[in-house]
Amino acid sequence: MKGDRVEIMIDAGGVTRTYEVIASKAGRRVEVSTRRGVVEVSEVTRSGGVVRTARFMSSRVLALVEHPADGEPEKPAQRGAVSP
Repeated sequence: MKGDRVEIMIDAGGVTRTYEVIASKAGRRVEVSTRRGVVEVSEVTRSGGVVRTARFMSSRVLALVEHPADGEPEKPAQRGAVSP
């Protein structure tokens, strides 16, 4: 869902760095998986196609925070509406 966001904080040799992966369009979501010492955070379309992926060594990941989008669907903009 547009608005899904995952923050990843990593240890970069004594310095912490924070990265974000955000579902940028409607119908996309962010998925997190861990395999063989690697954490993958991917933006995925409705049909399952991967748009982009961020990979981090799991030994360097300090924190991974998932921020789900609000449960309310977005309202389309009203065209031609005049404010009083």
